[in-house]
Amino acid sequence: MSVKTILSGKGTNVVTIEPNADLAAAVMLLAEKRIGALVVTGAEGRLISILSEGDIVRAVANHDAAALEVPLTEAMTRKVVTCVESETLSVVMERMTEGKFRHVPVIEGDRLVGIVSIGDVVKRRLEEMEREQSALREYIATA
Repeated sequence: MSVKTILSGKGTNVVTIEPNADLAAAVMLLAEKRIGALVVTGAEGRLISILSEGDIVRAVANHDAAALEVPLTEAMTRKVVTCVESETLSVVMERMTEGKFRHVPVIEGDRLVGIVSIGDVVKRRLEEMEREQSALREYIATA
């Protein structure tokens, strides 16, 4: 199963924020959308970085209550790991596990086309395993 399969089911909408915003705006947007990460985009919607809940926690640890006034540029993850639609879920899941992150922007060329979370990947992998298990049961029953 590929990343494209996930995007075809969940859609390609990505919640983004501009790099000149502060953490307060990011926190409000995360809470409003009930999500765990924002993709930071620049001119023409190009991927600049990602801001996760973990980045916010680190900012609070470093700046105390003043963290909400910190610009995103001081808190965001600059080295963003991405994937493409043709990659398999196994590859993306392994990358997430090794890197200890939960969100991967999906790009095609220099265009942001979606985002997948560890929840998306696990859900699809479980569905795939259930289908395989069902097929095996059916095969055994007819053998």
